[in-house]
Amino acid sequence: MDVRRITINIAGRVYPLNVPAAEEETLRKVGKQIESMIKDFEQNFDVRDKQDALAMCALKLGTNAEVVSLNYEKNINFTNERLVKINQSLNEFGK
Repeated sequence: MDVRRITINIAGRVYPLNVPAAEEETLRKVGKQIESMIKDFEQNFDVRDKQDALAMCALKLGTNAEVVSLNYEKNINFTNERLVKINQSLNEFGK
């Protein structure tokens, strides 16, 4: 497995990381998104310091992740219900 050493700058701090090569692009992209979110919070809200901005980022990202998870669950349940109905129809058709 190819591991790379990269640095990510978040809220004025540099974080050296050893990451699988396949994840490097994703981590860099997420780091840039977090930096962008911090700037947005600082410019548009009464954010007094980087820790407050990071807390707001964490809340926003956590909320987004929860929404995605709930939607995924709903889609899985809907798909399972559809498959049960299709299976029932096929069983009735085969009789």
